[in-house]
Amino acid sequence: MIHREGRISVLVTFFVFAVAAAALMLAFGVNWITVVLSVALLGLFCFVAYFFRDPHRTASKPLPDEILSAADGKVVKIAEVEEGEFLKSKCIQVSVFMSIWSVHVNYYPVSGDVVYSRHHQGKYLVAWHPKSSEKNERTSVAIKTETGKMLFLRQIAGYVARRVVCYAKEGDRARAGEQMGFIKFGSRVDFFLPAGSEILVKEGDKVRACRSVIAKI
Repeated sequence: MIHREGRISVLVTFFVFAVAAAALMLAFGVNWITVVLSVALLGLFCFVAYFFRDPHRTASKPLPDEILSAADGKVVKIAEVEEGEFLKSKCIQVSVFMSIWSVHVNYYPVSGDVVYSRHHQGKYLVAWHPKSSEKNERTSVAIKTETGKMLFLRQIAGYVARRVVCYAKEGDRARAGEQMGFIKFGSRVDFFLPAGSEILVKEGDKVRACRSVIAKI
């Protein structure tokens, strides 16, 4: 199934590539070169459709203090940092990098109330750059969990990713496993957890949204 954020992109890609393949055949005839180029265009179209896939994902039922991963990808950073936008305190940052092969749907990692949601314009540094969490285009979301803890997270655009879509609005009720947004083409999600949280992953681990528990707070 194609995600709603990618349906126009997939249709436009199909139209452009179909016209390009037809133009090649009309201009140069049917030969091995035009056939190879047409197959290459078909392969690129299949990749675009694959990238915007929307798999049926049912969340495991986390315990009240468990944080599910909001994204598929690899854990690239675990560090104690000072978060200055919302929490304004020391916390533990866990970053999950999504490659172009990952599912790019983002999901709520906990149930609770959305108390903060902001979109920030910014640069397009590579997603694993140390400053991308503060400098790149991004959205910031804070969720007050059912146990009264505060979870802060960011969706971050990367060098290739040029659009971050976030559905979370202040006052919304977040439910673990429901879709929170989408990031187009290679990007990152940062979790900012209260100091003292028990981190259940390590750098290099691969995680799955709605399945992997990354921490207990």
